[in-house]
Amino acid sequence: MERLPDKGVYLLLIFLPMDEDLSVGALGEKHFRAGYYVYVGSAQRNLKKRIERHLRREKRKRWHIDYLLSKAEVRDVLAYPWEKEWEERIAKAMGERYPGVKGFGASDSGASSHLFYLKNSEEWEEIKSLCEELYIS
Repeated sequence: MERLPDKGVYLLLIFLPMDEDLSVGALGEKHFRAGYYVYVGSAQRNLKKRIERHLRREKRKRWHIDYLLSKAEVRDVLAYPWEKEWEERIAKAMGERYPGVKGFGASDSGASSHLFYLKNSEEWEEIKSLCEELYIS
């Protein structure tokens, strides 16, 4: 993470070891199946600090993702020096391919979700390719 740009779009590969029912701020109670998730976010400044915050266990719950990360762990991070609109583009494209948690992380977005459930961790490689294909096209 030493060489991250100051701003950009990031994706977190998250592993939840067991099923959890969590209260997620204004979204209310949500059920999360055990397994892998991908969260799509962005930072308009201090991208490195934003990602480091997600990796910390102890923090005030500010965003929807903070509630999930209180029970889950980040397994990998992708970061791109792309403008904020790419966050929504990626989330919308992922919503066409992967089941999303409705409303999660999407309060300021036209996408229905910014958190997606994966069948297995191998789908993470597909997501990397998807991001690159979206950016090239």
